[in-house]
Amino acid sequence: MKKAFVAIASGALCAVLWTAAIPGIASAQAQPYPARPVKVIVPFAPGGVVDVIARMWAVRMSQNLGQQFYIENHAGAGGNVGMGVASRQPPDGYTVLAAASSFAVNLGLYKKSSYEAKDFTAVTLLAATPNVLVIHPSLPATTLQEFIALVRANPGKYSYAMPGAGTPSHLQAELFKRALDLDLVTVPFPGGGPAIQSTLGGHTPASFGALTSVQPLVAGGKLRALAVTGTKRSPVLPDVPTLVESGVPGQEADTFTGILVPAGTPKEIIDRLHTESIKVLSTQDMRLQVERLGFATVGTSPEEFAARLKDEIAYWAKLIQDAKIERP
Repeated sequence: MKKAFVAIASGALCAVLWTAAIPGIASAQAQPYPARPVKVIVPFAPGGVVDVIARMWAVRMSQNLGQQFYIENHAGAGGNVGMGVASRQPPDGYTVLAAASSFAVNLGLYKKSSYEAKDFTAVTLLAATPNVLVIHPSLPATTLQEFIALVRANPGKYSYAMPGAGTPSHLQAELFKRALDLDLVTVPFPGGGPAIQSTLGGHTPASFGALTSVQPLVAGGKLRALAVTGTKRSPVLPDVPTLVESGVPGQEADTFTGILVPAGTPKEIIDRLHTESIKVLSTQDMRLQVERLGFATVGTSPEEFAARLKDEIAYWAKLIQDAKIERP
């Protein structure tokens, strides 16, 4: 009995010493998550829509959970730099990634990627927004079908502004062109701003633009919105039909912002992040602030978001290959 007691006591002492010797283990066991600040990696420059939505989410998560959720911007290569940084972080719940649609697109767009889909686990889809097909008001078309007929009657005459290879607007336009076999000339620009300005000036009479940037121009009569790419009409442009309503099915796509964590993050932490995110998204002030950006709050389960990412990675990779779109 004495030998057994000594063995048990020695084992317990070793367990205590082993736990104390590993940084963070004892405190993690003693304190609920999060026990310290959480880093939120945004793979784009400050001030963009993804950055703004991530900051809205982070502020409310900080308030609700009693620990600071702070932003780190790692811009570059269409989001690849920041996503690569996030993929190399420890899976302990203290680093999360605010991802955009580029997460799914870039895996099929770039020859070399700084991350893989398996490097991350989905938490939730925060918000999404459709693109909008806009034209210069001088064009003799007031509906989508009239625009399609105009382009078909004049092959190669009309062009559209494209804000960079592989951007959501570019892919949406290529999807539209290929589905309808339209001879619409692609004119590239270094960003969404210059592309919309070109359409605004009538130089490239059409563009698929982000809802955020085109809404005030449509409201002011400077651009004409023909259709939105979402599954339903946008509350920001309630009078503009979807592509499906306009007779062009199979074009449903939007631009999203969502939360991911490094693969291997404990399920209880993912569940906590998800539960608290849903609480944040359900508040009226968050919903209204997101809508002012032209987005709508969503809030999916981790499984739903993971399934969407899987589908989009395959979907966009095929389109990119078929359209021969490539980035180095």
